[in-house]
Amino acid sequence: MAGLVVTMAIRPLVSMLRDKASSYILDEYNVMEGMEKQHRILKRRLPIILDVITDAEEQAAAHREGAKAWLQELKTVAYEANEVFDEFRYEALRREAKKNGHYKKLGFDVIKLFPTHNRVVFRHRMGSKLCRILKDINVLIAEMHDFGLRQTLLVSNQLRQTLVSKEWRQTDYVIIDTQEIASRSRHEDKNNIIDILLAEASNADLAVVPVVGMGGLGKTTLAQLIYNGPKIQKHFPLQRWVCVSDTFDVNLVAKSIVEAPPKKNDDTDKPALDRLQKLVSGQRYLLVLDDVWNREVHKWERLKVCLKHGGMGSAVLTTTRDKQVAEIMGADRTYNLNVLKDNFIKEIIDTRAFSLEIEKLPELLEMVGEIVKRCRASPLAATATALGSVLRTKTSVAEWKAISSRSSICTEETGILPILKLSYNDLPAHMKQCFAFCAIFPKDYKINAEKLIQLWIANGFIPEQEEDSLETIGKHIFNELAARSFFLDIEEFKGDGEYCFRTTCKIHDLMHDIAMSVMGKECVVAIKEPSQIEWLSDTARHLSLSCEKTEGILNDSLEKKSPAIQTLICDSPIRSSLKHLSKYSSLHALKLRMWTKSFALRSKYLHHLRYLDLSCSDIRSLPEDISILYNLQTLDLSNCSYLDRLPRQMKYMSSLRHLYTHGCPKLKCMPPELGKPNKLQTLTCFVAAAVIGPNCSDVAELQHLNLGVQLELRRIDNVTEAKAKVANLGKKKDLRELTLRRTFLFVTTRCSTILNHMMG
Repeated sequence: MAGLVVTMAIRPLVSMLRDKASSYILDEYNVMEGMEKQHRILKRRLPIILDVITDAEEQAAAHREGAKAWLQELKTVAYEANEVFDEFRYEALRREAKKNGHYKKLGFDVIKLFPTHNRVVFRHRMGSKLCRILKDINVLIAEMHDFGLRQTLLVSNQLRQTLVSKEWRQTDYVIIDTQEIASRSRHEDKNNIIDILLAEASNADLAVVPVVGMGGLGKTTLAQLIYNGPKIQKHFPLQRWVCVSDTFDVNLVAKSIVEAPPKKNDDTDKPALDRLQKLVSGQRYLLVLDDVWNREVHKWERLKVCLKHGGMGSAVLTTTRDKQVAEIMGADRTYNLNVLKDNFIKEIIDTRAFSLEIEKLPELLEMVGEIVKRCRASPLAATATALGSVLRTKTSVAEWKAISSRSSICTEETGILPILKLSYNDLPAHMKQCFAFCAIFPKDYKINAEKLIQLWIANGFIPEQEEDSLETIGKHIFNELAARSFFLDIEEFKGDGEYCFRTTCKIHDLMHDIAMSVMGKECVVAIKEPSQIEWLSDTARHLSLSCEKTEGILNDSLEKKSPAIQTLICDSPIRSSLKHLSKYSSLHALKLRMWTKSFALRSKYLHHLRYLDLSCSDIRSLPEDISILYNLQTLDLSNCSYLDRLPRQMKYMSSLRHLYTHGCPKLKCMPPELGKPNKLQTLTCFVAAAVIGPNCSDVAELQHLNLGVQLELRRIDNVTEAKAKVANLGKKKDLRELTLRRTFLFVTTRCSTILNHMMG
């Protein structure tokens, strides 16, 4: 797999460094004082390197080891340089906050929070770092000439990206759903398997039906069609769907089955296998185990012992690429999925490639047949090939011939991976980086699109444009990747708790393999406790943990290692304190679910943090010094049931754009001057205080904010008519839904009056 994808997304990293080095805020607050010469030289050097990256990537793709090593070193230096300029940016923001009076509010704590705030000390320390970076850049430029790397003008690529950008501003790409084609193409297979499952109604033994086929053939889609079929829904009172993927940990699989939708088992203190046995006991159920790779018989038998307690006619439907897995699980009922017929593959390609009203030239239509052959009867390959810009954004015969003549031909050995590689490599550089980052999510993970975009922004993956916000550009990138079938199972829904509007997606396991191969050791995903001592390398940048005892794993690993982790996502609860807190200083994005009363980390080590998700935590408050996180863009405190107050100095968090406070019933008021960080565009819940004082905001503060999507106003009976009128929510064009909640039931008339004043 590693040899199939060699294109590394390095250009965006160097472009990000160039933009940071040219940021106006560095000059505004004079943070480069005494380092002006080195700063100018660096800004001259970076375009030189950007000019040769394309040639270096082409040489690396041709297995030129020197070019690959040069790119790897460039990536290392670019990461280090970006961190240096993050420090310069934070110093500028710190000086801005000091100018605005933040130090006076912090009092004596400022000495502990900013021990090196002395300008002479800062200049000496940062001057040494900048000189070291410049020295490394000069070595790279010298080696660039030694390797004969050529300057490459990216006129065509830049033009293509500009055109795409213009299309974004006109309309979102239409995502064509191939489910209907899949339903017709697999109609016979679906009915055959349904008949097998229903025929077991009087069988007391557990029926296991493995569906076997190569990757990208549509096994999961077929299983979904069966699972959601009316006959199956009626026949099986209990249904569960679990994606198993690479790791077949018996307890973890059992836990996933018990906690899978639509219902969750509450006996969380009992062993997972006992909970599973209780769940299925006496019930006729259908369990789908998707993407199974386990060849260890004893693991399957352990799980099967519990599953046998189900009622008569119970069945397990599995999907796998491995025939040996099928033999272990249920060889007598194995269903071998045949390749899709060419006419259906052609229909998918026609639907995708010509979906943007591209003129169906006879020459292009004739070439579809050649493309069909290359897809090896795989619907995923047809979707990726035709839908990606590989065909969809190419309108001339010459461009189609260039694609058809490429050497990425699928074979029995490689399967459809060459086509998926072609689709990935055709992405613009910043989209490669955005998609590759998705490797941080486990396979079959339901990704929240809004949070994904915020994570992209936090890591600096989204290029800035004058006419659009970063969130808008992020949405366009998400839509484009979805349109190219990098994202699947896209769902938009309303009505899930108090914050209703949400878009989710998943990634096909083969596309996930592509992302992992690009990220390499930079991305680490642990869904069970790592057994390897060296599981966390020094090059790790993005870390996701969804296993138990997360804090112990982190504490033990960071005792010996010091990776510059930029993203840390912990889906399992943190029950005790974290150690080695200074080693979290490189974090740009952090998600923790804390079952402790206080914040687990220290603000003085989180200067570069842009994204902080503490949703569903047990914290009662945040430390006041969290207001020194001047880079923080997203703060998610939703569903923190015990949270009763927010930091009073949040007005100094000048970068804050998204604040999630819904689902916090004990929250009594909002911090003062909440409208001061006027970049705030998401505020899910505003609590009106009973008594307005120096430590609270009133609803009039909302007049300064361009809020979008939805807003909940709690304790509306505390709002005066005058303040409601000033808030003027009716003029907020991006606000789609407003919810008012009152403290007492008998003030309905007053609430109506307040609403009328608010809406103008």
